[in-house]
Amino acid sequence: MKLGVFTVLFSQKTFEEMLDYVQAAGVTAVEIGTGAYPGSAHCPLDELLEDENLRNGYLEKVTSRGLQISAFSCHGNPISPDQAFADESHQVLKKTIKLASLMGVPVVNCFSGTAGDHEGAKYPNWPVAPWPNEYGDILKWQWEEKLIPYWKEVGQYAKDHQVKIGLELHGGFLVHTPYTLLKLREETCDAIGANLDPSHLWWQGIDPVAAIKILGRANAIHHFHAKDTYIDQDNVNMYGLTDMQPYGNVQTRAWSFRSVGCGHSLQEWSDMMSALRTFGYDYVVSIEHEDPLMSIEEGFTRAVKNLKSILIEEQPAELWWV
Repeated sequence: MKLGVFTVLFSQKTFEEMLDYVQAAGVTAVEIGTGAYPGSAHCPLDELLEDENLRNGYLEKVTSRGLQISAFSCHGNPISPDQAFADESHQVLKKTIKLASLMGVPVVNCFSGTAGDHEGAKYPNWPVAPWPNEYGDILKWQWEEKLIPYWKEVGQYAKDHQVKIGLELHGGFLVHTPYTLLKLREETCDAIGANLDPSHLWWQGIDPVAAIKILGRANAIHHFHAKDTYIDQDNVNMYGLTDMQPYGNVQTRAWSFRSVGCGHSLQEWSDMMSALRTFGYDYVVSIEHEDPLMSIEEGFTRAVKNLKSILIEEQPAELWWV
């Protein structure tokens, strides 16, 4: 496996400044935002699509530093009832898939999206309980009328371009668990897989190692985000895990995102690295920083240090002792 970083952390730096900084920190891969929620500070998407020489120069800046692009990322909501944002998310996603294909980047990361509760809705609706029955009806409509048709088309588009889609299992979106990911994959195609981020699993009560086993057996892990979560049980008892307080309310929130090793032990992170290798994932572990208690630099540096101590980088030796 290789250590990488989601470079949206360093959007204030120029492209080359960012590459120099992360290379010096010891990572060997970069995940680059191309638009929607992550922005496109380091990726002039339209210009790169139009100019082969610009693409070659862009890639040379990466590879000359001993780095690779692990994924392009354009997290948005392509099935939002906000038609303007849905259209933006869709166009950026299709352009990103095309750019990834042209540049030999194997994965595009994004969200599945969340629809409204009917055709005339103004806002997304994320049902989390089957009763009252209206919630179940909404969820069925969203999947059958919006989610599956959309990803049948876009999943095939990605497959035709030899690009894999890494859907982040993020609360608030229709694909947010191993089950919902595998259900969508079954209804669409195997280009659809997970950008597995354990931070979102922990706060849903899902064991990341178990999730890796489930998705790894299906060859459905396309990318991996390294971000931790601290669960404050006292606050869970008050607010529950579906806590709607702002992320900045760290003292009272049920859970908060943390840098790697600050929410769960390095033994648990090591178990995840072992499970990834055991169940067939041998690609990039990409650091994402959303820790409200640390600066970007400190959180990133802490994650690099902790992951370097547990990452499995070399191929296993032959079983010389048997």
